[in-house]
Amino acid sequence: MPETHARLNEPSADDTRGPRREASFLVNMVLLPGLTQLDLTGPHEVLARLPGARIELVAASMEPVRSDKGLTIVPTIARDMALPADLLVVPGGPGVDLAILDRDWVSFVAAQGQAARWIFGICTGSLLLGAAGLLRGRRSGGHWTARDLLSRFGASVSEERMTVDGNLFTAGGVTAGIDMALLLAAHVAGEDTARRIQLQIEYDPQPPFRSGTPSLAAPEIVQSVMIAGAEKRRLREDAVEKAAQALESAVKRGGEM
Repeated sequence: MPETHARLNEPSADDTRGPRREASFLVNMVLLPGLTQLDLTGPHEVLARLPGARIELVAASMEPVRSDKGLTIVPTIARDMALPADLLVVPGGPGVDLAILDRDWVSFVAAQGQAARWIFGICTGSLLLGAAGLLRGRRSGGHWTARDLLSRFGASVSEERMTVDGNLFTAGGVTAGIDMALLLAAHVAGEDTARRIQLQIEYDPQPPFRSGTPSLAAPEIVQSVMIAGAEKRRLREDAVEKAAQALESAVKRGGEM
């Protein structure tokens, strides 16, 4: 079966501005192999509607990037050509476990995050922010199966679905990224703009089951999810430990990532 490609930043037929139009608000969204696509596409749907926004999907190269579930997404710009962003967005997914050990990605996120006006991590994307040294001494959340690991990067771990610490916005797993993108839109462009965007995308979630967080799900459901993810968790712990050691070494050298 052929892979599906999503071209998220192409202009529509009635949009003459094009993907490289002048923008007053540049958003760089990190596009990693093995990302969870809704971590990216959910916030993209919100942020692309901000007045004056230009969205760049930043990948290591211009080759299509495959998500953890098989959707491939076409980058708009290669990492080495990306400009400093007003907003840096880092989605999560299994690919983050490799990215936190990738010196090029860690350095890129560190540089972008230090220059950005706003930083936005979704799900396990917070781990990459941590590996880049952007969470030290700050409150941060993430996916419930991994957020405790943020403390290894010097973060104060938040259990909240949405956590705001100054210019740092971090969200829980996957769908929480849409909620946080709307809150971020309100901070950037005002609450009325965010409310209009929410109406445009008819975002009024009414999940059929009260099972979206460990506090709501039945204990046996939580336990089954944890058992199913035990090996992934072990590998992630190993990756985080190595990334944390690399960060500590970089700090001792004077901050060079």
